[in-house]
Amino acid sequence: MQKSTNTKVYRIKKFTSRMQARLLLVFCVVTLLLAGLIGRLIYIMQTDGERYAKQVLSRQSYVRGVLPYKRGEILDRNGSVLARSELRYRLILDPENLLINSDKIPTTLAALKEYYGVEAETVNIILENSPNSRYKILLDNLQLAEVEDFKKLLKNDENIKGLWFEEKYVRSYPYDSLACDILGFTSADNRGYWGIEEYYNDELNGTNGKEFGYYDSSLNIERIIKKPEHGNTVVSTIDVNVQRIIQKHIREFNEEFGSKNIGILVMDPNNGDIIAMASNHEYNLNSPRDLEGIYSKEELSSMTLEEKIEAMNRLWKNDIISYGFEPGSTFKPFTVAIGLEEGLISKNSTFLCDGVEHVGGWDIQCSARYGHGTITLAESLMKSCNDAMMQIAAMEGRDNFYRYQKYFSFGQKTGVDLPGEESGIITSLDKLNASELATASFGQTFNVTMLQMAAGYSSLVNGGYYYQPRVVKEILNDKNATVKKIEPLLIRRTVSEETSEFIQETMYQTVELGTAKPARVEGYTIGGKTGTAEKFPRNNGTYVVSFLGASPAINPEVVIFVVIDEPQNVARQDDSSIATKLSSRILNELLPALGIYPEGEIDYLLGEDIITDNSNQGEESRDNTQESGDNQGEEAGDSTQGSENNQGEDSEDSTEESGDN
Repeated sequence: MQKSTNTKVYRIKKFTSRMQARLLLVFCVVTLLLAGLIGRLIYIMQTDGERYAKQVLSRQSYVRGVLPYKRGEILDRNGSVLARSELRYRLILDPENLLINSDKIPTTLAALKEYYGVEAETVNIILENSPNSRYKILLDNLQLAEVEDFKKLLKNDENIKGLWFEEKYVRSYPYDSLACDILGFTSADNRGYWGIEEYYNDELNGTNGKEFGYYDSSLNIERIIKKPEHGNTVVSTIDVNVQRIIQKHIREFNEEFGSKNIGILVMDPNNGDIIAMASNHEYNLNSPRDLEGIYSKEELSSMTLEEKIEAMNRLWKNDIISYGFEPGSTFKPFTVAIGLEEGLISKNSTFLCDGVEHVGGWDIQCSARYGHGTITLAESLMKSCNDAMMQIAAMEGRDNFYRYQKYFSFGQKTGVDLPGEESGIITSLDKLNASELATASFGQTFNVTMLQMAAGYSSLVNGGYYYQPRVVKEILNDKNATVKKIEPLLIRRTVSEETSEFIQETMYQTVELGTAKPARVEGYTIGGKTGTAEKFPRNNGTYVVSFLGASPAINPEVVIFVVIDEPQNVARQDDSSIATKLSSRILNELLPALGIYPEGEIDYLLGEDIITDNSNQGEESRDNTQESGDNQGEEAGDSTQGSENNQGEDSEDSTEESGDN
């Protein structure tokens, strides 16, 4: 057989001359078309390039920065504006846009010169150095009256290009330094520092808007705006008139006498509202970093940057909630209330004061060196008897005493809606030995803030209800609709109605017939207790004097706490009448401002036996001497004999801190 084989045969085509000629023809045609297109483009650019450039730009979108929100206002309890954000304007130059419209440069420069006095050279330098920039600030902080006419000109005159206004808000405080401790201030970027501005920063701030848009064929701006969401308004519990009164009296006292510091706090005992608070350290909220007027030029020139920052932080700190001190005899009503609540004493209890108590190996003396003799429970407060307080505290024991200190929020923050609150320092239970307990009974060996004392005292005189202190009661939106109601917050019941009634009555008797007589205000009933605390180091002659009171004396509507740290140019610093007299002057103006009117004395609370007893002692003839003498011994001179070496290390440190502050 013969085997067959299949074989494929391939033909190779040749690139003929005819094909080459056709390819060359296509190449030449394409080259001629490209050359014609390039020529046409060159012709267009030379003859009509500007018009086409504008048409291209008209198809470009832009985002021109942000539209700022308006930070919410802060109002007082009656609607007076304490802080606001005021609208201001920046005049912005768009160099690139102006250079594209180069034929409009002369008219634009002339308008700037006419309306704002901006020299042509100023604008030309910007155009030369930043030709591609879209944003250069020409003028800043312009008010509405300064921009209205020029805005109309920009809208109606097509010969002015490359200019527009940008809105911004500037924080303003109409009353300058009024309520500076409470309000705080803001930075340029709307961040709150201290006070309500910091604590309620998120409520006060809003959300920025944006502006989108494009240029039309004439390079006019077509805008699309996303509006900003403005911040909420905060309604505070502060009364601007009461705040003005207390700050005025602080200034007047320092002009007449002087002090290291003064703190004044005014509260509504029935809901925890802080009506006013202030200290020595005022600063202008519109220029919070300006230390001129507070320090001399010589002092400022010698201060380093770190020292200036430290000085500013001291200035901004709210002493009412962050300054610690020993309360002294203003704590005695608390000691009595604890004994009454635990049933260890009664209104009819009597005590023998022989001038000294031997406790924990120490002789701790009373203010009356030879003793008050046999006195009632009410008289123990009226005469500010240390001996009786130590006897009461011994009956209570350290467990009860420590537990009630916690009930009244000593040693812990009150929870006030302000930043920077301190907790104070109380002697821990394991260190609350006999001598510490004895001295603590009259307000020594532990550390408190003014707010803690005022809030606790409010519960003693309002029926026994402890309310969390607050400075804000309502949040409104930018349409003045209520967003949030902040209701008074009842924390706990501290004492019974019966105990509260006894404290109210006895505090009234203390002002009318006891150690707090200079606190009286004609026509009004005032109840309260004085305090005198010797600062560390002991026996150095420096004191804190105070008055903690309320009005009306029965069912009070206002609590006031006045604390003077190291009064100057006085006969003796340990004279509590310095504080009671200042309190009287303040209350004389403050009470009518709050709509609290004269009611006269409550004679039935001044029992004949009390009046007779005080008359026999010749109290009226030696008001101030008795007060200062009593209160000097109450918490200061002699009583420290038993407490100075025995108090807990923590409370000693805190008192030294108090002295430094």
